[in-house]
Amino acid sequence: MTVYDPSLGKRSGLFGWLRIGRRKADPAANAQRQEHRQSQRDRQLDDIASFLRCHQLEANAQTLAVASNYLSGADPHTVRLIDRRIQARHPVTVEWIEDNLSRTGLGSEAEAIDELLARLESGIDELNQTSSAARVATSDYHSALSAQSGALETAVTGAVISELASITKVMLKRTREIEKAMLRSEEQTRNLKRKLDETRRSAEEDHLTGLPNRRAFEARFDAEYHAARATAEPLCVAFCDIDHFKRINDSHGHDAGDRVLKLVADSLARISDDRCHVSRHGGEEFVVLFRDATLNEAYDRLDKLRGELAARSLVNRATDISFGQVTFSAGIADVFACGEPRAALKAADTALYRAKMDGRNRIAIAEPT
Repeated sequence: MTVYDPSLGKRSGLFGWLRIGRRKADPAANAQRQEHRQSQRDRQLDDIASFLRCHQLEANAQTLAVASNYLSGADPHTVRLIDRRIQARHPVTVEWIEDNLSRTGLGSEAEAIDELLARLESGIDELNQTSSAARVATSDYHSALSAQSGALETAVTGAVISELASITKVMLKRTREIEKAMLRSEEQTRNLKRKLDETRRSAEEDHLTGLPNRRAFEARFDAEYHAARATAEPLCVAFCDIDHFKRINDSHGHDAGDRVLKLVADSLARISDDRCHVSRHGGEEFVVLFRDATLNEAYDRLDKLRGELAARSLVNRATDISFGQVTFSAGIADVFACGEPRAALKAADTALYRAKMDGRNRIAIAEPT
C-alpha cells in the first residue's frame, strides 16, 4: 500500500480508527445539529433562570450547579432533598443549600472517577495479558534458539557456521533479559491492580460508619433490582433518618453527633446479611434494601430494631450527660409495587416524611403507585 492508495479514503482498519481520510459531513446537517444543540442549551438556561427567580437565589457557581442537577435529575439526592423542602413549604435558600447540599455534584464526579478506574483497570488487564503472552513467546523463542545453538556448534565447522553460532548466543542472552523484564512488568501490573481495587473499595465506603456509601448503594440497588426481577423475588427499600439529630449536634457537639451516627449505623448493620444491605445515604440518613422479603417482613425487621434502639438509655461519655432517647424514623416501599426503582425511592422518601410529620420514632409504609 502506498500513500496514494485509494483505500485510504475508507473508514476501516487502523486508518478508520485514527479517523484518517474520513469523508466530510454535510454542512447543512452540521448546521441543523448545532442549531438543535443551541436550542437545548437555551431551554436549559431558561429553566435554570426560572428556578433561581422562583426561589429568589442569586446566581453563583453553587446555586447554578444545584439548579442544573435538580432540573436535569443528574443528582437524585439533590432532587429528593429539594422536593422534600418544597413539599414542606419551606424556602430553598442559599444558607439551606450550603448546609444540606454542600456535596452537590460529587455524584457525577464520582461516576467519572468510577469510569476512569474501570478504563484503567481494563487497560491494566490488557497490558497484563500482553506482557504474559510476550513473556511466554520469548521463553519459547529462547528454548528454540538454545536448541539451534547446540546444533550449530556440533555442525560442520566453517566461518559462516561459526558466525551464526556467535549471533545466536547473543540473541539467547538478549531474549533471557527480555523475559526477566517481562516478569518484572507482570509483577508491577499485579501491584497496580491491587492498589486500584483498594482505591475502589475506599471510594465506596463511608469512612465514619464503615458502611457502604450512597454511590455503592446505587450500584447495589441496580444489581439487586435486576436479580430480584429475574427470580420473581420481592424487593423492598427503606429510608431511615435519625430523629432530632440537629438537636444532638447543637447540645452535645459534632463529635458526640458522630458517635451517635456510628451507634445507629452499627445497630442497622446488625440486620445486614446477604439479603439485606445497609448503606449511609448522606448526613443522618441511611438506606436499607431487603431482598426476598415481603413488605410486612421487611417492616417487622426494621421496626424491631427501631424499638430496641428507642428502649436504650444513652449517655455522652465525654460529659456524662444523657443524650435522652435516640430514635429514628423510616419510610419503606415495595419496589415492584412502585413500578421502577426511582419511583420506589421517592415513595419511600415520601413515607419517611410522613413518619416525621406523624410524630417520629415510627415507620410508615409507602403507598403503591
